[in-house]
Formats: sequence, structure tokens, C-alpha cells
Amino acid sequence: MAKDLERDLGLLSVVAISIGAMVGSGIFILPALAVKDAGAGIIAAYLLAGVLVLPAALSKAEMATAMPEAGGTYVYIERSMGPLLGTVSGLGTWFSLSFKGALALVGGVPYLVLLFDLPIRPVAITLAVVLVLVNILGAEQTGRLQIGIVAVMLVAIGWFVAGGGPAVNTATYGGMWDYGVEGIFAATGLVFVSFAGVTKIASIAEEVEDPDRVIPLGMLGSLAFTTLLYVLVVAVVVGVIPLDQLAGSTTPIADAAEATLGTAGVAAVVLAAILALVSTANAGILSSSRYPFAMSRDGLAPGLFSTVSDRFGTPVTAITLTGGVMLLLILFVPILEIAKLASAFKILVFALINVALIGFRESDAPDYDPSFEVPLYPWTPIFGTLTGFALLTQMGLVAIVGAVGIVIGSVVWYLGYVRPRVTREGAIKESVRRSIGDRALDRTEETLDETAETSVLVALPEGASRQSEATLLELGAALSPTGSGLSVVQFDEVPDQQPLDYASGVQSPDDLEFECRTDTLAAALDIPVEYGELVSHHPERAVANTVKERDVDVLLVERGASFEDSLLGDSIDRIRKQTDCDTIAVDAQPLDALDTITLLTTRGPYDPLKVRVGNAVATAAEANLQFLYPLDERQSAEERQQLEAYHDDLLDLCDVPTERRFVDRGDLSAAIDAADSDRTLLVHANNGGLSARASNDGGTAEPAIQDSDHASMEVDTKRHPGGVVGRLLERLAF
Repeated sequence: MAKDLERDLGLLSVVAISIGAMVGSGIFILPALAVKDAGAGIIAAYLLAGVLVLPAALSKAEMATAMPEAGGTYVYIERSMGPLLGTVSGLGTWFSLSFKGALALVGGVPYLVLLFDLPIRPVAITLAVVLVLVNILGAEQTGRLQIGIVAVMLVAIGWFVAGGGPAVNTATYGGMWDYGVEGIFAATGLVFVSFAGVTKIASIAEEVEDPDRVIPLGMLGSLAFTTLLYVLVVAVVVGVIPLDQLAGSTTPIADAAEATLGTAGVAAVVLAAILALVSTANAGILSSSRYPFAMSRDGLAPGLFSTVSDRFGTPVTAITLTGGVMLLLILFVPILEIAKLASAFKILVFALINVALIGFRESDAPDYDPSFEVPLYPWTPIFGTLTGFALLTQMGLVAIVGAVGIVIGSVVWYLGYVRPRVTREGAIKESVRRSIGDRALDRTEETLDETAETSVLVALPEGASRQSEATLLELGAALSPTGSGLSVVQFDEVPDQQPLDYASGVQSPDDLEFECRTDTLAAALDIPVEYGELVSHHPERAVANTVKERDVDVLLVERGASFEDSLLGDSIDRIRKQTDCDTIAVDAQPLDALDTITLLTTRGPYDPLKVRVGNAVATAAEANLQFLYPLDERQSAEERQQLEAYHDDLLDLCDVPTERRFVDRGDLSAAIDAADSDRTLLVHANNGGLSARASNDGGTAEPAIQDSDHASMEVDTKRHPGGVVGRLLERLAF
């Protein structure tokens, strides 16, 4: 039986873990690096970073009260945007937190070297191993350890601020804007990672008692406190150390303490630095190890990472793996590059967190019921998203390339491991599919409105058969019931050597037969039909010109018809490319002989014109209308439920007896062949060109149609409101 995690972390532990995760490398290491970008403006940079973190903190607090599960960022992005971005965020955040933990350990050792002559990397490795063992012992011991570390650390930092404040040279602050807004913004991007720990508690939300109250209070309280603490500490450092000296320091806080508090102050700051940096690494291991745990539980990582130890009640494998990654970083990656990569990807993930919140809110997910809600929605998450991407541009080429590399690696992992195993999808995709389906239903309802005037042109080549014209006229009458917009034109081809004015005055036997039978067919349909002949040297061009001149909505032609002698392929396909109207090509077959009209789509909602044509033909032939939809084995249960609901609504719009039929994609040919070929008409999309391949058939049904003996009708819609991009989005959503 699967085991759950015990909820034993209270508000004090949550605040301590968050503060301990933040107050580390961000204040003891990064000021010396950020001062090169902003000078005294790093004070404003820390304050601005705290403000820009707030939207993500609020978003994560809301989502954590709705989904108090281990995994935090990964869980929220995966549930909102699906397994692909869930994989990206899970692996990326795991690496980012591991980077920051390694940075904290390596950056803390120089403070220790001030007291003891010790090698930096061996000490950092030893500390990492100890912290991994502490975390394996369990979250309760970890929370208690964190409270003690934070208490001692804050006392020392408080003394530093209080004792150093009177020695500050306030004239230094006058140069706060010397590096301009760009410099402050660049420094803000660099120190952004200093606040990453504010949301770490969300990754262990399953272990928090009373999460509805404790999580938001813990996050927001620790953020406000830490922002104020950072600003005060940096203000003292900038005010007591010359900026050029600060830029070259590896222990900036200790240097400031030496200038203001003497040896005792240095000892206190060194103690605080070591405790802060160890607590950052400790919280990093605690939180980051939960990401492979949560991903494994959801099938995005191997199952061994979700194994909980019988002895300690913790995910030992996940914690050990995280510790191993940190050890590799300590050994082989420079500190500055670790800081840049951690900050760059954390900015990206926080931006995605804001997008994830919007996805949950707009999707109206039935199981999303937070007890805390972000104020000023949607402006708060929008602000956080935009400023996050703006900060990302300030991180430099190495950091951006590294973040992109992690994203690409995550995508490769998703495609190779996750995608074959997981069919789950995110709330955003469900919402988009529902929205697209609703819009498609609205467009279908408008298209089915018989009061809408439709201009229909029946285009016939010279010598067309009576059955061909009869089928096209009957279809045209079904699409234009009053006949006011229906016209029939026979396009005659004459040699280039023959003047058109001469040819227009000569009527051939085929011309006379065309006029006679058109009169007869129109009388039988009891509708007025405008008809005539048009002579030209290039009938295909003449068809296109006629469509444009008459502002034709729908062009009707016989499948396989040839309007002029050419070696350039399909005549109808060339006409389609020259026109901007909808085109329907149908086999010449008596419509009254049909008893089933099958509308076929293989991806995306049914084209409204296809539904209108199928409904019109079924009405005229007194036939049944069938919607045939092949399902992919990877489609989730939620997706299938939405498809069923969409089909039910679609059937309600039609005027004839209807049915929906779902088949496995591999059984599509068999499903088509099972129908009576003499009494079934297949209505499908044209398979030519980018626009058609982006349509709801997408060409995947073409082999099944070509291999069947059924009469068929190709519908090529040019007037999709979203164009080719809109059709592609529909296919992706469905």
C-alpha cells in the first residue's frame, strides 16, 4: 500500500525554512557581484527583486492551498499546463535549487576560512554529505534544525545592522542611480535568486499542518521580513565599504563587520554566514529532493524516486540523488556560473508559475478550490510574468544558454520517457479545447442558419454529364434553398488561335444540351437558377475570375473534373489555389440514393461548412447523418469526455437523425469499409496544400478514403476566422 507523508510542519517551521532558504548566498555572496552592475543601486535592486517576487509568491500560496502536494512548482505547472511543461519545470527547478544549494556551500566556506585554514571544496563536500544525512532522517528533525539555525543567524545579523548603522556614510547613497535604471535592473536579475526560498515551502506542502492558513502566512511573512532584512544589511555594507573594495571582496559582510564592529563583530558575522549558508543548502536539499519524488509519483520519472523509506519515512533515493548533483556542482562548476544559471532558470520558472495560476483560474477546473486567492487578479500574475521575462533578458548569454539547455534536456526526457507513459493533460489545454469547441459550435450554428444568404457557383467543364450537373445542382439547391444565390456556368475552352468574340457567337450541340437540361433540372427542383456559358482560352483562370467577380461563397465542382487540357496535375486543385472561396468537389451520384452521410474528421472540431453540407444533403436525401471520429490511444479520459460532450452539442444543432461514432484510429479504414458503399457518402477535407493539411482531417484519412468504394465529397474551407494558424491550434487542442 502506498504511504503518505506526515503533516508535522507548523507555522514557525514554515517561516524558518523559508527564511533559511532565502538568507544565504543572496546576502553573503551576491552583493559583491551585483555592485559591479549597479553600484550603490544594489540597495534598490534588492528591494525591487522582493517586489517582483511577490506575484509568484502570491500565486504559489493560492495554488498551494488548493493543492497541498509535495512537488510545489512542478505540481502547479504540471496540473495547469500539462506533463511537458511539468517535466521542464520539475527538472529545471530541481537543478536550480541544487545549484543554489551548491552555491551556498561553496560561498560559505570563505567565511569559515577567516577563522580556520581549511581547503574550500573538501569542507563544502563534507557539509553537503552531512546535510543529506540530516534530511534522510526526516522532515521533523529538519524543521527543528532549521528553527535553531535561523534564530542564531538572525540574532547575529540583527547585531550587525544595529551596530553598523551609526557608522554608515550616507553620502554613498547619493550615487544610487549612477549606473542608471539598466544597471539596477541587471543587478535585480542577478540577486533575484536570493528570494527563491520564499516558495520552497510549497514543495513540501503535504507535510504542512493546516496548509490553508500556514502556507500563505509563512510565504508572505518570510518574504516581507527577508526583503527588509536584505535592504538593511546591504545599506550598511554599501555605507561602510568603498564600492571598489566591495566589488573585489569574497566576504563582503565580514569586511563590513570588521570596519564597524571589530573582531567580535567579524566572529558573529562569520557564524551567521556559516549558519545562513548551511541553512540555505539544507533547505535546498529538503525542497529540491521533493521534485523527483513528485515527478516519480506522477510517472514523469522512474518509480524508485517515489519510494519512501520504512525506517525514516523519507524519499531516500530522491534525497541521495539531489545530494549527488550538488556534489558534482561543487567539484566542477564555478560559483559565478552556478549563481547565474540558478537565477536565470528561477526567473523563468516564477514567470511560468504566474501563467499557471491564470490557467487554473480561467479553466474553471472543478477540483481547484483555493482557500486563499491572489488579490488584483489577473493583473498581479500578468505583472509577474512580464517582469520575469524582462529580467531574464538581463542575465547574460551564458545563463540564458544554460537555461535553454536545461529546457531542451527536459523536453528530450519528456519525449523519450514521459510521453509514452503519461496521457494526462493540463487545465489550460482542457480550457482551450473547451473554448475552441464552443467557438466551433457557435460558428457551426451560424453556418447552419438557412436565412443566411449564400452565393453558390456550379462550375461545369464543357461536355459535363447530366448526372454530374444534376448532383451539383441538387447540392447547390440544398445550400441555397431560395435559389437566389445559385448560378450554373459551363466553361468552354477554345484554342488560342480562335478569337473569343467569334467563339462567343457560336453554340455547339453541347451548349444547347447544357441549356436544355439546366432548364429541366431547375424546374424539377422548383428554384430559380441563373445559368450561362463562358468561353475562354484558359477555363481554369476563367473559373477563378468568375468567383472573384461574383463574390462567390461556395464553388461546386465534380471530383476529378478537368476544365482544360494540361500536364500540370489536378485541374480542380489549381482552381482552389487561385480562389479565396470555399470549394466542394463531389462524386456524381444521385443524392436520393443515399441513406447515410458520414462526416469524417481526424483531429480538431468539424468544419462548420462540412457540417452544413452534410446536414443539407441528409435533409435533401432524407438520410441519416453520422459523425465519425477516430480516437488516439494516447488521448486522456478527460479529453474523451470533452469530445463526447462536443459531439452531443453538435448533434443537437442538426435537423436530421444523427449519431456519433468513435473508433480507434487504426480501425478507421475498417469502419469506413463496413458501411454500404452504394448508399453512403463520405464528407471529408481536401488533402492538398498547407491549408488543407492543417484542417481537421489533416490528410490522415486520405488513404482510408482512397481505398474505399464510397462516393465522397471533398470540402476545402478557405474562410476559417483564424486562418491556417487557427486550424493548427484546433488540431493541437483536440
